[in-house]
Order: sequence, then C-alpha cells, then structure tokens
Amino acid sequence: MAPVEKVALVTGGAQGIGRATALLLAGRGYQVAAADIKKSDFYFVRTDVSREASVRACIRAVVRRFGRLDALVNNAGITGPDNGPVERLSLAEWNRRVGTNLTGAFLMAKHAMPHLRRARGAIVNIASTRALQSEPDTEAYAASKGGLVALTHALAMSLGPQVRVNCISPGWIAHQPVRKKDHAQHPVGRVGRDEDVAELVAYLLSDAAGFVTAQNFVIDGGMTRKMIYV
Repeated sequence: MAPVEKVALVTGGAQGIGRATALLLAGRGYQVAAADIKKSDFYFVRTDVSREASVRACIRAVVRRFGRLDALVNNAGITGPDNGPVERLSLAEWNRRVGTNLTGAFLMAKHAMPHLRRARGAIVNIASTRALQSEPDTEAYAASKGGLVALTHALAMSLGPQVRVNCISPGWIAHQPVRKKDHAQHPVGRVGRDEDVAELVAYLLSDAAGFVTAQNFVIDGGMTRKMIYV
C-alpha cells in the first residue's frame, strides 16, 4: 500500500520563510497549500489571517482540495519596526500587527483543529527573537511575537496528545545583500537564510520530533547568547 500523502498549509507561503518552507515540504512529499494575500506557486488560497471568515474559508478550501490536513505552519506576519515611538503608535497600527501576527495564528489553529486532530498532526508557529529581546520602537511587533510563544505552549497543553505544537524564533534572516561585518558578528559566521528555518520546520512536523511539543526553538546563529559590551 502506498504511503498517504500528508498535507501542509503554510500561511504567508508566497515569499521568504514561508515560501522556503513550502518548497522544502513539497520536496519531502507533502501536498502543500499556501495561504497569503499574494499569489503563490503552490495551491493558493487568498487569505487575510486576521479575519475569521477568511480563515474559515481557507481551511474549507484546503480540505476540499486535498481531503485532509496534517500540518499547519503559522508564518504570516507583519515585520519591521512599529510606526514611530510608542507615544505615536496608533491603536489601529497596534491592532493591525497583533491581529495578523498573533490573532491570525489563533484563528488558523482554531479552524484547522478538527482536521489536525483527526490526522494526529502538528503545528509550527513562526515567532521571532524579538519575543525575547527588543530594539526601540517595536512594542506591537515584540508583543505579538511574545504572545505567539505563549500561545504555542497553551495550545500544546490543550491539544495534546493528538496534536503537537511548537514555535521557532528566528533571528536575522537576510533577504537582501548584507555586509561582511554583519555576517562576522554572528557566532556561526553568517546571517541566517530562509532555508535554515525551513529545515527546522520540517523536522518539527516530522515523526522524528514525536517527543517534542510546547517548545520555542531560537535559530539565530547564537546572537541571543552573545555578550556585547560597548
């Protein structure tokens, strides 16, 4: 009997870490769907993860297409600094970031849950090292990613043993050329790549990680452990 093809849904799957993850999972035998507001090379469902009706329609479309759902990668997010210092951070901008980065992961998990339970599947949330340390003017971004780390272990307790839930917190993942000194400041000698994160996602979704749940994995080339004195 041929093995059952597992199905993975990657939010924010059109670019960056999401696209690298979708490509890697497809190469390892998954049927892959990408939920994004931008068109993807994979089976594509245009989705605004901050809106429950959009999320519900996305899950229905994926299950209708493939008949099952085994893996959910919550990668969609608004990155970068907030719009100015905290006294100028509007409630609308705060809600926009939290709605996409945190509420979106909750909504995807909520509506995917019956299918993931049936498949004894797994969730991987993509947070950030900004959940653990900050630069100025990143209150909304840091809070949303910190919330995602906490949501991960809460979901893991609620959904186990049928569904495992883990989190990855990437550090500097380069999408444009960087300077030699940017590479050199990392203990591993280079800035991160999308593929570095994708490899860890694939492991956490696999049966090899069957004893792993409720964890946050920092993948940052060692930077959060480095003492820096001026």
